[in-house]
Formats: sequence, C-alpha cells, structure tokens
Amino acid sequence: MALAEKRQKRSSFTPMMIEEDAALRNGSRGLPPGPWADAAAAAAARPRTTERHITVHKRLVLGFAVSIVALLAVTMVAVLLSVRFEECSAAAAADGPPPAGSNGSLPGPARQPGAGQPPGRPAEEEAAAARGGEEAAAEEEEEEEEWQRRREPPPWTRPRLPRHLRPLHYNLMLSAFMENFTFCGEVNVQLEVRNASRYIVLHAHRMHIEAVRVAEDKLAGAVRVANFFLHPPTQVFVVVLNRSLEVQRSYNLKIIYNALIENELLGFFRSSYVLHGERRFLGVTQFSPTHARKAFPCFDEPIYKATFKISIRHQATYLSLSNMPVETSVFEEDGWVTDHFSQTPLMSTYYLAWAVCNFTYRETVTKSGVVVRLYARPDAIRRGSGDYALNITRRLIEFYEDYFKVPYSLPKLDLLAVPKHPYAAMENWGLSIFVEQRILLDPSISSISYLLDVTMVIVHELCHQWFGDLVTPVWWEDVWLKEGFAHYFEFVGTDYLYPGWNMEKQRFLTDVLHEVMLLDGLASSHPVSQEVQQATDIDRVFDWIAYKKGAALIRMLANFMGHSVFQMGLQDYLTIHKYGNAARNDLWNTLSKALKKVGKFVNIQEVMDQWTLQMGYPVITIFGNETTDNIIVIAQERFVYDSDAKTKDPDFGDNSYLWQIPLTIAVGNTSHISSEAIIWVSNKSEHHRIPALEEASWLLGNINQTGYFRVNYDIRNWKLLINQLTRNHEVISVSNRAGLIDDAFNLARAGYLPQNIPLEIIRYLSEEKDFLPWHAASRALYPLDKLLDRTENYNIFNEYILRQVASMYLKLGWPTNHLNKSLVQASYQHEELRREVIMLACSFGNKHCHQQAATLISDWISSNRNRIPLNVRDIVYCTGVSLMDEDVWEFIWMKFHSITAVSEKKILLEALTCSDDRNLLNRLLNLSLNSEVVLDQDAIDVIIHVARNPHGRDLAWKFFREKWKILNARYGEALFMNSKLISGVTEFLNTEEELTELKNFIKTYEEGAAASFSRAVETVEANVRWQRLYKEELFQWLRKSLTH
Repeated sequence: MALAEKRQKRSSFTPMMIEEDAALRNGSRGLPPGPWADAAAAAAARPRTTERHITVHKRLVLGFAVSIVALLAVTMVAVLLSVRFEECSAAAAADGPPPAGSNGSLPGPARQPGAGQPPGRPAEEEAAAARGGEEAAAEEEEEEEEWQRRREPPPWTRPRLPRHLRPLHYNLMLSAFMENFTFCGEVNVQLEVRNASRYIVLHAHRMHIEAVRVAEDKLAGAVRVANFFLHPPTQVFVVVLNRSLEVQRSYNLKIIYNALIENELLGFFRSSYVLHGERRFLGVTQFSPTHARKAFPCFDEPIYKATFKISIRHQATYLSLSNMPVETSVFEEDGWVTDHFSQTPLMSTYYLAWAVCNFTYRETVTKSGVVVRLYARPDAIRRGSGDYALNITRRLIEFYEDYFKVPYSLPKLDLLAVPKHPYAAMENWGLSIFVEQRILLDPSISSISYLLDVTMVIVHELCHQWFGDLVTPVWWEDVWLKEGFAHYFEFVGTDYLYPGWNMEKQRFLTDVLHEVMLLDGLASSHPVSQEVQQATDIDRVFDWIAYKKGAALIRMLANFMGHSVFQMGLQDYLTIHKYGNAARNDLWNTLSKALKKVGKFVNIQEVMDQWTLQMGYPVITIFGNETTDNIIVIAQERFVYDSDAKTKDPDFGDNSYLWQIPLTIAVGNTSHISSEAIIWVSNKSEHHRIPALEEASWLLGNINQTGYFRVNYDIRNWKLLINQLTRNHEVISVSNRAGLIDDAFNLARAGYLPQNIPLEIIRYLSEEKDFLPWHAASRALYPLDKLLDRTENYNIFNEYILRQVASMYLKLGWPTNHLNKSLVQASYQHEELRREVIMLACSFGNKHCHQQAATLISDWISSNRNRIPLNVRDIVYCTGVSLMDEDVWEFIWMKFHSITAVSEKKILLEALTCSDDRNLLNRLLNLSLNSEVVLDQDAIDVIIHVARNPHGRDLAWKFFREKWKILNARYGEALFMNSKLISGVTEFLNTEEELTELKNFIKTYEEGAAASFSRAVETVEANVRWQRLYKEELFQWLRKSLTH
C-alpha cells in the first residue's frame, strides 16, 4: 500500500488547500485521492444494474470493512505501546495527508515508537516509505526538468536560500520523549513575501515531515500545496504551491515533523551522567553554525532574524530551558507538562537553544535585575562547583553593560553545564551551554591555570551576548566579527576580574599572538574574511585564524586608535546595529567616525582591508644604514615558513602582499630606552630618519608587540639586543622580551636568521624573574624539542636547555599545597613562573625534579591522600607515569574512573598519555573511542597527547589512519574538531617516510578535510626541510657552546 494511501485511512482530511488540490489531480471532487476516488469515478462511468456490478460493490464494501478492522487493530497496538506522538499526529491529521508523491519517505523516516520502544518501522511501512520516496523523487525530477527548460538551477540546489521570503516569527511546539530519544514538533512560520514565487525553500535535515499547510493571514484562506520534498544535498525542504505567493503579503507556513534526539554532538542531541549508580539522560542543542535545521525546519542563515515563541512538552520528572524565561507551565494528569516560554527578541536560528534535563541550580541577580542561574548535575550544585562561575558571571554582565553602554537585552541568563558537548561552550542568547570541564570548579582541587581557563571561557561567552547575539554577522565570511571580539575580550574581561594579572598586555602575546602566527605563517593559510559559498565552507571558517588572528587585529586596531576612542566606537557600533546584522564595513565606518570626533582622519577600511582580506602577515626587517647618519631602511615582505613557497607562488615575487603597518619603534642603550614613535610603513622598502641613533644604540620595533607582524634586524642589532638582555634585561619591557624570544625562534625556523641567535637570547633567562618571557621561551622551545626528540643527538639539545633552567629551578623550588582564594590574586605571576620552570625541568630530565615527582606520587599511592600541590599536579602525574612502572599507570587509571571532579579527571586522563610503555599507549588509544570510558570531546585530546609523546607518535599516527573513518564520522561536522585532530597528530611528523605516508593517506581518505590536510602536508614538509637544512647547524653550535 502506498504511503499516501495509508495516511488516508489513518486521518480525516479537512483543510481544503490539500484536499481540493489532491482531488482535482485525481479527476474528482469531494473524495480524497486513492483507490476510493478511483472506484467512485469508475462507478459513475458504468451501468449499475447488472449482478456483476453488485458483486463488485459487495467486494468493495468487504474490502472497506477489512481495512477498518485493520486500522482499529493498528490503533489498539499503538495505544498498548503508549505512543507519545498524539499531539503531533493529531495536528498532522488536522492538516490532511501529504499530496501524492510528497516526501513521506525522504531521509529521516517517520518514527512513531512507543514509550521505551526503539525507533523504527515494520517492514511493510519501510516498503511503503520506499515507494513514497520513489514518488517524491519523481516529483522532484519533474520540477528540476522544468527549471532545466528555463536554463536555471532550481532554487533548492543553490548553496544559499533564495531571497524571495523572509521569516518574521516562529511558533515552535515540541514534545520530547526521553524514554526513547525521539521528539515531534509543529512549527508555524510567519512569512513576508518579497518576490512572487510558488516555491517555499527553507532548511530541514534528518527529520520526517508529516504534514504541511500554507495559509494567508487574516483568514484569507489556504494556498493549495501541490507537493513537498526534502533535498538532502543542500539540506533544504521545498514546498511547491499551486499558485505564487503575492508580494508584500504575509503567509503562515505550518509544518509537522518528527526526528530523533541523536546520540551525537550536533542538532538536538542527548547526553548522560551517573548519579547514585543510576544513569540519567538529558537532551540539549548545539545549532551553530548550521544545525538548527536538524531540530526544526527554519531559515538557517544568520541574516534571517525573527522572533521565536517556544513551547516544550516533557515528562514532569524533567525540566526544560530555553532562551527566554518560562511564561506558563501546563500540567497534565498523565505526568506530562508543557512549558511555554516568553517570546524572544529578533534573533538568528544558530543561537536559539533548549534543553530537557533533571538538573538543579543556584541563582544570583545583577544590579540591573538580570537573573543569572547555573544549572548542573545535582551533586555538582550541592558541592558548590558552579559557585565561582555564577559569581563572576554576575560581575561580568555588569562590566560589559558599563563598557559597552548597552544593557544586557534579556531578563535572564542561564548557564548550563553538560557532560558532553562538542566545544568548550556555546553562547546561545540567554542559555549559554558549557561542557562541564570549562565551567565547574572545585576550589579545593583546582589549579590557578584551571581557574584561569574557566574564567576566560565564561568571559568569552558573555561577550557574545553583545557581539554575536545582539549584533550578528551578516554572513559566515565575517565570523571573526563575533569570535575575534569575544577572544580579545577574554583578556580585557579577565583584567577586570584580576587587575594584577596583566592579561591583555602580557598573556595575550603567548596565548594568542604567538600561537596564531605559527598557523598564519603557512603558505596554505587563509584570510580572516574568506568567501563562503558551500555549506562545507562554513565549518572551515571556524578556526584559530578567525578567533585568534581576529583578536590580534582588533588589539592592534585598539592600540593605534587609542583605547578610549576604540571603546567609544564599539559603543556606537552596538547601538546602531542592535537586534540586527552587521558586516565588517559597518564596523570600519563606525570606527572611522569615532576617530573623526577626536580630530583624527584615518580611513580604517583602507587600512584594515589589507589585514582582513589577504592571508598571512608581514615580517618587517630593519637595517641600520652605516653610511648615512640616523637613516634606517625598513622593508616588508610576507612571512612564511616554507621558503620554497616563494618560488612556487608567483605572488610572492611581486608587490601583491603589502600591508599598511603601524610600526612603533624606539631607540635604546645600556641604561635607557626612548619613548616610542609610530611609522606607517606601506611600501616594500622605505628610508626613515631616526633621531639620536648612536653607534652603541640598538633599535626595537613593535613596542609591546601590539602589532600583528614579526620584526627582524640586521645581525649587528640582534647582537646588541642579546648583549642588552645579558647585562640589564629590564631596560626592555616584559612584553618585548617575550616578543624577541618568539620572533627569534620563528625567524630561525623559517630560515630568516642563523640557528644560534634564539639560543643565545635565552641564555639571559637565568636572571629573568618575570613569567611571560619564560612562558614565551617554553612555547618556542616546544616545537623545536619535538623536531629533535627522536634524533640520536637529542641529548645535546636537552643538556643545553637544562643548563638554562637549572639556576632558576633551584631559586624557586617547589610550591606548598596551601593555595587559597586570597592568595590567587597576589601569587598568580610568581606561581605561574614557578610552574613553568618546574615543567621545563621535569620535561628535560632534571634529576631533582624527577625525584620530587616520584616521591609525591609514591606518597599518594601509599597513603591514599593526595598532597601534591594543585598548581603542578599535571606535571607530577605525567612525570610519574613516564618514569615509574605499570602499577602507577593503573593507579592513575583507577583514580580517573573513581573521581567526580571534572578538573581532576581531565589532568588524570592526560597523564595516562605520558607513559613510555607502548602497550599501555596502544591500550589507551583503543579505549579512547569507547564513549562509556572517555567522553567524545576528550578522545581527540587523548590521541593528540599520545602523538606528542615521542614513544607514541608513530602509534597515534597509525591509529589515526586505521580509525579515520570512525573519527571522521564522529567529528567531521563539529567545526574545527577534525582540524584540531589532524593538526595534533601530524604536526610533529618530520621524516621523509612519514611525509610519504601522509600524502598517500590523503589520496585515499581526504573526504572533506582538504584544507586541514593541506596545512598538515605543508607543516610536515617544513619539518623535513628544517631537518635537512638546519639540524646539523644547530647541533654544531650546541656542541661548541657546551664545551665553553
């Protein structure tokens, strides 16, 4: 029986828009289409007096009776199975059947399982669905043929939605069945018609559409639906009408559908946790960037802002949350409740959200009356693990309201801590969702670095309530407009909470600027603003270029504009565009106007387009002109690690890569440094006069590293700077000391500098008392260490680093375990410096450091009391696992399973990857894909950390290749999770054999991760080339240095 026929027998059809259209197509009026209409037509056309005709009618009556009995039997079975789709099914029945050949079977089959029953359909219904799918495919082919005749692509095959409709309001009603992980929904969309069309095209993916109705507002009557179908290649749902919708009219589109609450990480998905030995489930959403379409049919592009009214029906043992507060709750006698939420302001679909869970919460209120709640597992709330996050959220809302001069726009903000989530957090307006590890904090077992991590994630997501939610990018090509600002304000907001930490002036350099310049120095990089056409392009733009380069460019802009003028410009930008969308030119224009108000005339767009529309960044080289007094030559070129790229890409040879560079510069000597001057460099090479430039003076560019570029000097100036650091390093600022270290190591790695220069610079570190230069050195040494850690002469490099670290290690010693909240503010810089030095000492094999770590681990095992200082636990765990026997690994494994504090769980899991035992590393790799053992989002970190271990690098690389199909299926859609995995597993491969393996693997399995694999190949090629060109030069210098 065709699916359309089954639905006829199951429903009564009243809406004339479907009924009349279907009847007309079957040649009669008043009867639904199908065999009964055919029989009626046949009866009307034939004589009715013969006995044969009477027999036919008896058979028809008998067939009708059998069908009724069968229908009653099916209904009784459904009732016995406690089918929970009554509301959605009833609504579907009220709207009549889908037209013949509709999408009754296209991807996302009709699932109507009973309570506690697994979703699925009997074989005959599957067969009917298949027949319906064939009919729908035929209908779609007919429509496509019509467009081919017009020589135009059909609107549903295009990468962007057609612009003839605009959604004004969504009324979305959901029923969530947590016992079998299904849900059904009814969405009513109020549409405004901009251009006449008989097609409605919107997004829908992996769901089953039950019924569709289109009606004009104000009871003007229904618009008949000729057909509807899903088009999976572009993830859209197409409604074909019998007539065109009229311009400037308003219509209502009603769709009834059902789908699964998936066991994955995107759309409306499920997660779970264990409480008192019982596994409990929750349903939560992740819609950014393109996954709202998996939860309800919608116009899933950021430009289509609308208001939303959401209702969620669920069992009374659960609670539901959404962007807005609950307006009313309606309780039913059968233990179900429907929560009706207040209407949202204008917003995009990607930050709509809801959750169904049985969490508890704590609450606070801001000065302006915003109610802030943190929801989490009952045991976490009871322990107070969310109290820190709750308290700083209240303070940060007040900070942002004051900084932006724009109030927080909703009456409440809920923070939801979930066990499983693809990202650290998601900024849904009024309902921000965090993975537990990034929001729950137990002060008794959390380190300063973990507290900092939690703090910055919260600061980031709260900034999005303004940049992203209130003002949304027009399209994904400018995703950096929200992510760059949120990343920059991580440091500004943390400075507000902890003024002594100097995050924006110092930690920003090592954690953002230095890190993203590694990625952006690849020839295969891309601009911050990049063209987005296909759906696959959208995922690609969410990477560290958008986040960290975006933040670095914003910081550079704030510094050359002046922070107060910059702040005034942001206030104007948010006020002008609130509840709307904005593009980068809107920001540039507003900031240019802010500068005009204070009498400065800079075309911000002209300057910043060069930084946002072309990839990479410049290296400025400053040459002292020895023949002319006080004249220097300043040259710019694109920095790139791959020196061969200059010959491969003709653009490198001409003037196509040019930037307008705000170069700040100062002159110094042994005891003094001048105030900075700014030079705008816009040509390949320029001559500039620098006053007071004496023979013994040195030049320093990019003061405090506010600019997004590297600075190189002639060898004479480098030697003067090294001498200055050795004699009196404090003449040069902390930020510039860190910048010199990072620039020198990376310029040497790319071949712009001799290999000895960076190693000579870090000789002064034994006298360095500030954290930031040590942190910069540690980060710069790390990739060099990974290039050398499998070479036969590695011990030479190892010994050199230990000599630089030894004296500071002895001076600082080990921390005690008496860190509390009152000490955090005062001790941050000192404790982080001590932690950095201990990490270097243990990593490079300092004997005392190894003994201390082993002693602390042994004490924990023997006493079962963990007295290891909080701020170095991860270092001790890793060192102990690496040095000691398998029993220690098993002890850490046992603790990982038994402990509930998420901060401790994370570092225990990472410690297991430090083992020298390849069998244990293989065991851990295989266990990482078991979601019951390792959370999905943590498995990537396990694989990457094994790859960083020289004993496990080849194991992780082999595991990655063997399990790629599984990994790609799990993480392929989750923004940059795949990119992170590919980079993490391949970035330290450095032999010709490994490069060949990578290239051969890509030929077979690339599957959509082309950009990530392209970067991986370039990185490994650069590693291999460095080994060939510079490794021996480095070792020769090290041997010579160690003998003196």
